[in-house]
Amino acid sequence: METTALSLKAAIVELFARHNLSIGRVRGQGYDGASNISGEFNGLKALILKEISLAYFVYCFAHQLQLVVVGLATKHYEIYRLYKELSNLVNIVGGSCKRIDLLRETQRESLGLNSEVETGSGKLQELSLARAGDTRWISHEKTILCLLTLYPSVIDVLEYIEKSGEFSNHQNQARGLQEFMKTFNFVFYLHLMKYILGVNTLCQALQRKDQDMLNAVKLVKLTDESLKCYRLEGFDSLLEDVTSFCEKYEIEVVDMEAEYVYPRFKRKKTGITNHHHYVVNNFNTVLDMQIQELGSRFNEVTTKLLTNMSSLSPSCNFSAFSKVNLLNLAEMYPCDCDFDEDKRFANLSGLGDLAKMMVKTSLHIDCPLVYRLIKLSLVLPVATESVERCFSSMKNVKTDLRNRMGDEYMNDSCICYIEREFLQQVSVKEAMQRFQKMKTRREQL
Repeated sequence: METTALSLKAAIVELFARHNLSIGRVRGQGYDGASNISGEFNGLKALILKEISLAYFVYCFAHQLQLVVVGLATKHYEIYRLYKELSNLVNIVGGSCKRIDLLRETQRESLGLNSEVETGSGKLQELSLARAGDTRWISHEKTILCLLTLYPSVIDVLEYIEKSGEFSNHQNQARGLQEFMKTFNFVFYLHLMKYILGVNTLCQALQRKDQDMLNAVKLVKLTDESLKCYRLEGFDSLLEDVTSFCEKYEIEVVDMEAEYVYPRFKRKKTGITNHHHYVVNNFNTVLDMQIQELGSRFNEVTTKLLTNMSSLSPSCNFSAFSKVNLLNLAEMYPCDCDFDEDKRFANLSGLGDLAKMMVKTSLHIDCPLVYRLIKLSLVLPVATESVERCFSSMKNVKTDLRNRMGDEYMNDSCICYIEREFLQQVSVKEAMQRFQKMKTRREQL
């Protein structure tokens, strides 16, 4: 199947027609960042918007968040170098089963010698260096946390590779990684990125299947505020963690009051202290880039649309309700909207609950425009995680041994695999009875 924007649009139109639906009724689009999808002029979203101006496009929040990490890594040299060396480290340490076993064995020995660690059944879990993924913020954090925990074990494995490596390039890589990992700069940026990536409430929320749009918008703002607060007050605590780590593993600590020296031009006078270099040129700069990238990425979303929808949230007894925002939301959907407090609505937690309660109390009949606005808010996605999980599950259904199955059979199999949690609630007896009643059978099941 072709994946050009025109062919995808034709497939969508054909799908709507097959189910007797009008594509002119589409009120929202949600995709990832593929060029054939998000192109400003010839992308799929642009082609649909040309015909249907009310099909507002919302960029997948989860992909936007990942692009924040990618953007920072490409703009700041030290962070770029950190990511690059971490990737090389995972490749060389996890390059063979022997090295992985050596890492685990070294970890067990270090835990056994450490009297401060409480061992026993269920107390500890075996760790290994995790490879950072391209589509999840939290995978980068996991890599850093594992490295901080396994730091002495990783150093031992690198020393072993340097001494007994079969190939000279592996020995040179191991030697270079050791030198880099025993520097103050490495420890400093590792702990800095540990905190930045640790603000992962947003990431965890965006990976959920039951996505709440209003909660996602709120978490974007909270993440931005947390980074700004850390920029103003976090350097001293970061320096304490870095210094403590360096002293523990006998890494030379930089004197913050001494004059900063350029690594490549050691005789050149800089006129600044190490404290100024690490605070202004690194700590503040990295966080400013992160905040700016976060703001620019999520500002591309239809901010006005999401802000207006927030007035429909029933949380805290409709504390976010705004008549002006509600009217603005109605104006954004002109084709759908022509121009005593109920305690049952007091404890609702989301738009889905509000819609159900309106149907339950028949208010969707008395207030059809409000009910329509709620439905429009519910169908506009902020993340495509559930859709991408469906695509990922296809490789488990259509394997090399089942590569000739038809589209209908594959579709049925994928539904059973994807909705397996729901299907587990269906008993075998009920399935047999339904199958038996579909038509007359020769034998009774």
